[in-house]
Amino acid sequence: MTTLYDVRRGMAGTIVGLPSGAELRSQCIRLGLMIGASFQCLERLPGGTIVLETHRQEIALGNALAREIEVVMEKE
Repeated sequence: MTTLYDVRRGMAGTIVGLPSGAELRSQCIRLGLMIGASFQCLERLPGGTIVLETHRQEIALGNALAREIEVVMEKE
């Protein structure tokens, strides 16, 4: 299993699993992070923040939330 926390700058993939808690799951969906959504990692900031591009928007996620989102990486 790979999570968003393991993604590095320039990598792309697809979201395959969201957090199990209703509050975190709804937060992800409000941000546009849903199962089947593709993304690209634009930046990894100090402190663990991850900046993604998905649906033509940029989203910054903290590392705690990123550890809860399961992804499948694209083949290079």
